[in-house]
Amino acid sequence: MALSVCLLLDDRSDRAVRRLWERLEQDGVGTLLTHTHGRHRPHLTLASLLSYELEPVRASVSDLVTRQPMALRLEGLGMFRRSRCWLAPVASERLLGLQCETAEAVRRTGAMLHRNYEPGTWTPHLTLAPRLHLDQLPTVARHAFEVLPIDATLERTVLIDTSTGAVHPVRPALR
Repeated sequence: MALSVCLLLDDRSDRAVRRLWERLEQDGVGTLLTHTHGRHRPHLTLASLLSYELEPVRASVSDLVTRQPMALRLEGLGMFRRSRCWLAPVASERLLGLQCETAEAVRRTGAMLHRNYEPGTWTPHLTLAPRLHLDQLPTVARHAFEVLPIDATLERTVLIDTSTGAVHPVRPALR
C-alpha cells in the first residue's frame, strides 16, 4: 500500500496508545513503534490506496472532513488472519458513513482502493502489533485490557505515505 487516508487521535489518546506500544515492546512484542520506518502514529485508516495522485486525493477528501471532532471508543481487541493485532473501536453510524464517503471520494479521483477498504468489507481498527505470533496474544491481551476502554477523539484527517511515514495534512483540524 502506498497512501492511506487516516484519522489521528487527540493528544491524550495518542499518548495512551503510544504507552501501550512501549509496554508491548518491553515485553518483546513488535508494535508500530518499531515497525518498518518507525514513524507510525496511532491512527484509524479510512482508505488505503494502491495507486493514486496525491493532490487530487487531498482535494477530494478535504470536502469530507467532518465539521466536528468525532468521538471514538476503543473497546476491544481483534486480529486479522495474517497476525495483525489491533484495538477495536465501536463502529458508529457516523464512522461507517465517513468511511463509505471517503472510499467513494478517492475512487472518483481514479485512485485504486485496496479491497479491504471497500465499503461493507472494511473493518475499523487501530493497529497494535502488525506481525503478532499467536504465543504473544496473551501478553497483548493483558496489556490492552489494562487500558481499555479508551475514549478518544478523532481530531485530524491526514494522508500518510505508508512506505515512508510521510504525513500530508488535509486540513489542520476537523471543524
